[in-house]
Amino acid sequence: MELEEATITAPLGATKNIYWSSLIAGGVAGLVVDVVLFPIDTIKTRLQSERGFVASGGFRGVYKGIGPAAAGSAPTSALFFCTYESMKSHLRQYATSNDQLPYVHMVSAAAAEVVACLIRVPIEIAKQRRQALLHKGNASSLEILYGALRKEGIRKGLYRGFGTTVLRDVPFSLIQFPLWEYFKLHWTEVTGTALTPLSVAICGAISGGIAAGLTTPLDVAKTRIMLAEQLESNRMGGMGRILRNIYRERGIRGVFAGFVPRVTWITLGGAIFFGMYDLTLRFLNANDDR
Repeated sequence: MELEEATITAPLGATKNIYWSSLIAGGVAGLVVDVVLFPIDTIKTRLQSERGFVASGGFRGVYKGIGPAAAGSAPTSALFFCTYESMKSHLRQYATSNDQLPYVHMVSAAAAEVVACLIRVPIEIAKQRRQALLHKGNASSLEILYGALRKEGIRKGLYRGFGTTVLRDVPFSLIQFPLWEYFKLHWTEVTGTALTPLSVAICGAISGGIAAGLTTPLDVAKTRIMLAEQLESNRMGGMGRILRNIYRERGIRGVFAGFVPRVTWITLGGAIFFGMYDLTLRFLNANDDR
């Protein structure tokens, strides 16, 4: 069976430099989606906070934390897609049929998530603590991170919740990226239309929404850990214990707190993110061809 795969830029062919093109396209896409949809993410964080939605700020200051998010989104997304596309390119040669492609996408996405979390986690610490209004006054993101480093150290401060974030993001990507690649692969066959930035965006929106809904409990646990101070986090335990406690306190609604804004944010974000990613890659390829 001949191996086929619809690439992100099918009409224009493969990029000449997969590292730089995915780096640039991922950075642009990440920055655009995080800035545009930031208020929805803020509402989601406040819904998941142990203090409750109103005490965490309600609908006030929904752009709190936009600084670290904007500063970190471009390098995080760039690093993710550079790793993902590179891994996918290298592993694809070992796939002998289309049936093996999902495994290529899953391994590539998992590796990319772990690498991206090296930047994502400190950014999330600063962003979510500002979103939940945990610091009095107008503490900057750098002050929040410096305080976390000074009081709690690197592992329990700057990288608090690293393991939980990886445990949330890797399953998310294991669902999202094989679905995204599958939808793209069969888009023309099912719809009879060419794969365009709009169709890539639709594939990203659907796959992202499905993955977001299924992994909401992991996101709830991650948010609780990141918002906790050192002494409080020591008594919280691991992800399983946190989710069990939440379930005892608030039931299934607590475990899936923030479900609607999370699914909405990631569905819209998936459309914007993957659409911008594909559009940027096409632009870069068009310039390379000149």
